[in-house]
Formats: sequence, C-alpha cells, structure tokens
Amino acid sequence: MHAKTIAEIAKDLRNKEYSSEEITQHYLDRIKRLDPTYNSYVTTTEELALEQARAADQRLAQGDNNPLCGVPIAHKDIFCTNGVRTSCGSKMLDNFVPPYDATIVENYKHAGAVTLGKVNMDEFAMGSSNETSYYGPVKNPWNTNCVPGGSSGGSAAAVAAQLAPAATASDTGGSIRQPASLCGLTGLKPTYGRVSRWGMIAFASSLDQAGPLTRTAEDAAIMLNTMASYDAKDSTSIDKEVPDYTATLNDDIAGMTVGIPKEYFGEGLNAETGARVEAAIEEYKKLGCNIKEISLPHTHLAVPAYYVIAPAECSANLSRFDGVRYGYRCETPADLNDLYKRSRGEAFGDEVKRRILVGTYALSAGYYDAYYRKAQQVRRLIKQDFVDAFNEVDIIMGPTATSPAFEFGSKGADPIAMYLEDIYTISTNLAGLPGLSIPCGLVDNKPVGLQMIGNYFAEGKLLNAAHKFQQSTDHHQATAPNLD
Repeated sequence: MHAKTIAEIAKDLRNKEYSSEEITQHYLDRIKRLDPTYNSYVTTTEELALEQARAADQRLAQGDNNPLCGVPIAHKDIFCTNGVRTSCGSKMLDNFVPPYDATIVENYKHAGAVTLGKVNMDEFAMGSSNETSYYGPVKNPWNTNCVPGGSSGGSAAAVAAQLAPAATASDTGGSIRQPASLCGLTGLKPTYGRVSRWGMIAFASSLDQAGPLTRTAEDAAIMLNTMASYDAKDSTSIDKEVPDYTATLNDDIAGMTVGIPKEYFGEGLNAETGARVEAAIEEYKKLGCNIKEISLPHTHLAVPAYYVIAPAECSANLSRFDGVRYGYRCETPADLNDLYKRSRGEAFGDEVKRRILVGTYALSAGYYDAYYRKAQQVRRLIKQDFVDAFNEVDIIMGPTATSPAFEFGSKGADPIAMYLEDIYTISTNLAGLPGLSIPCGLVDNKPVGLQMIGNYFAEGKLLNAAHKFQQSTDHHQATAPNLD
C-alpha cells in the first residue's frame, strides 16, 4: 500500500480494497519502524489520524467523492495545527501548541484527508539542507549520508521513504523544489498569493508560499485543488477562482514554446546534472515543444538580493518571539531586558541568529537605502526579466539544483556555499512566479530535478507539461534503495 500514489489510494478506497483506517495504520506502523533512520517526523499524531480515518470511512460509505477523502498526508511543522505541537524546527517553539488550524490544514480536514503527523524542517525554514533543525538533521532516503534538501527536508524525506504518500511544504527561496530535486519527487511552489499563508509561521512574508510535495504531477494537482483558496484572513491572498488542476493534465503540449535560460547552464552547474536536464529538454522536443534559448540577465543578482530581503523580513517577523507571550522562556531572568536577550539567545540556532543580525543591519538607519532599498530595486529588475521572457515563451526550463544531494557537513562551514544551492530557485520567489521540480534522472544513484517556471497563475500549464513528461518517461517511478 505504501508504494501507491494519492490517485491510486483514492481509487482503492472507493473500490473497498482497504479502508482509510487500515492504510492509515499501515503508514503509522511504517513510521514507527523506519523513521528512526530518517528522522523525518517531529510529531506523529496517531490518535488523531485514526479518528480522522474512521470519520473518512463513514464519508466514503456515504459516497464522498473527494479524491483526498481518507488519504493520509503529513504536514510540515511550519503550519499551525489545532491541539498539536507546531515547532517550526526550533527550540523556541518546542512547547507551542496552537489553538487553531492554518487555513491549508483546515482545507485538508474539510476534504477528509488524514493527518499522520508533523514533519521536520530547517529551523524557521532557514536552510537548504535540513541541518539547522533543533530536532537533528533529516536523512535523504536515497543516501542516508546525504542531505534531503531544505527547508522542507522532512516533507521530502517522508514521501521519498514512503512514510506518507504526500506532504505539505513551504517555499521561500526554493524550499519545496530543491528537496524535490534531491529526493526524486514532484514539488510545486504556486504563484504568490494562490495559497493562503494564514497560520503558516512566517519567515519572509513577501516570499513564503505553501505547496505540495508528491510522487507525481497528478498527485500535485490533486493536492493543489484543495490547498489553493482565497482567504480573507490573509491580506496577501488573491481573490481569483481556483481551477480544477486535474482537468487539464492531459492537454496536448505540442506547439508549446519552452525557454531555456543561458544563465542556468554556466559555471557552477554539475556537468552530469546538466546532461540529465538537457536530456529531459530533448524529451520535450519529442513531445512537440519548441525550444528557444532566452536570457534572464539579472539572474546573478538573485542570491545577493534575496539574502538582504529575506533576512530583513525574518528580523521583523521573528521579533515576536521574545519569551513573554508564548514559546521558550529562559530560567529566572533578572529583568525584562535579560528575559528578551537570554530567551532569544538560548532558543534560536546559529543560522537563525545570523539572518536576524544581517536583516537588522540591512534595515538599520544609514543602511536601509544602501542595502534593503537597493535589493528591492534589483528584485524589480529580476521580475521584469521574467515578464519579458513570457512574452516569447510559455514555460521556462532548467536545472532545479546545481548538483545531486551533498553529504552532511560538506557546506556547513561556508554559509555562502550553502546559499548558492538556491541559485536557480530564488528568482521565482523574488518575482512571485510558480515553479515546479520533477525527477529527470539519476547521477551517482541520486536524483536530479528538472525545474519548470510558469507565468503568474499558470500552475495548470506547469502540471500539464510535467504530467505529459511523466507519461512518456519513468524517472518519477524510481524509488530510493532499501525501502522496506
């Protein structure tokens, strides 16, 4: 059962091959047995999951036709869950139990999905390797000596290890797509505003966006149908009709124009990774797509602009964690100032502290114009590059990451080297565009991802192109070795 996709599980449930309670228990047993190896879960919600599964079985018996009804999923521990610890991978929130659900959690509950638990992540979503989590690093199921990517490494590892058929995730600079690439999955970052951010603990508010991590593009479409919604509680939510993303999966893509940015195939790209991506682009030629070289000339400025803007927003967002209202509080503070200093100093990890300091500096008097304002101007140039490109092409394709999964500790001493892991993904967050990563082959028995970038609200087009590729290839069917 654990090797099945969402679409297959939904079909089996309706055919009464097994019940939601049975498949939920199956996954819970696998998590208990196998997750000590991967460390993908922070909290397993066994009692809640079985209660939801029994309720889903009643709905199914009454003819509920929602494809997610009775399907077990995992939630990244960045999404607030009523009555369930939501830690954001940090000591600061190790004891935080929200009194409400994030909007996307609520959406999945209404659909009848079953919550298996909350999965591990880089602390406050800051990291590209899942090495910054307070609960320890997550292991990549393809090679447990390697990272799964970050910050949604727990979501990716749980799905790749078949400890959940799908998981929610979030993407601030590539945190869905890069783990999808490193773990051989399909990962979608929707257009900014397409999915509500209410109840998602904020890192960088103008960049954060929730999305799904799944085995296939079809499953991603099913997940997005429920995840996407207008939400009056989120001021950045877009009041735009949500289409049925599964309805256009099989549309013909012959004649589609695919743009290949020359900046994505230069220095820094692993040669074998580049070869797998180019082979995937050749497959699109066979499917009838027109391939056109384009330029995104400000790509080289994306990383420095991002690492001014994101830390600045992080500095503001994380100021609420002060030891007073909720979260970690230091022991016997001498006074209020000591409470603030020690609570934050003891509870935040090194990477979070680094970004708070960088962001506070960039926002401080005398430096705001030189750094933050300039970064926002660069952001506008990056967005214009994409606007110009989409006047000529339908979809942009290139690598998701510079290389396959790297070993633990290999980049930890050099924050800049870690930041450059996001070089191909950051631009889409700065521009607010949708991006998708799908498996396109292996290098040294580790997955490689093909990234597709679409115009605003073109998630359906991305999923259609990905689905057609997955119908004509079998890269997405490859599974990590030694799965029990």
